[in-house]
Amino acid sequence: MSGNGAKAVPRLVVGLGNPGPEYSETRHNAGFWFCEQLARKLGITLNREARFNGLVGSSRTDGIIVLLPQTFMNRSGQSVGALARFYRIEPAEILVVQDELDVLPGELRLKFGGGLGGHNGLKDISAHLATHDYWRLRIGIGHPRQLAPGAEVADYVLHRPRADEQRDIDAAIGRALDAWPMIAAGDWTRVSTLLNAKPPKQGTPS
Repeated sequence: MSGNGAKAVPRLVVGLGNPGPEYSETRHNAGFWFCEQLARKLGITLNREARFNGLVGSSRTDGIIVLLPQTFMNRSGQSVGALARFYRIEPAEILVVQDELDVLPGELRLKFGGGLGGHNGLKDISAHLATHDYWRLRIGIGHPRQLAPGAEVADYVLHRPRADEQRDIDAAIGRALDAWPMIAAGDWTRVSTLLNAKPPKQGTPS
């Protein structure tokens, strides 16, 4: 298959985060949150697979594998690369779900390839896949310069969102889950237009 992501149907969905209960509710784990909910939606049970350094589950009905690397964020590529090689999954058939500092809570960005925005998880995945050409769903968590002036980025991403931020992040994840049938069908143009649009404000009709 060619590297044309616009024509690819996803086979592997990767949620990025850090393993362990001390990180489970932190902003950096937004990718985990999405994939855990997607697994429940698809009836997928996630089990630890040592050969892939991650929690893995699959749906025969949907032809989808869900992966939560358990390597810590900056070594996510070890897990993704091992699984992709084993199942012969092309980079264009991979959707990586991540937290995004440069997108506000409640907003999403879906894109194929492009820059990595300084995200350590993406850096390691690109190194192991030897390409940037895979899909990314970016879940906005906001930047400390807007939401927590004076906070260091590393400290900000490893803390829990405020209640209002969590509400908006949860709503964005819900919108992405509602759009899952389009993602699973590889209807990338339509779903990108839908998810990249600004969400309706609270209290206004959608």
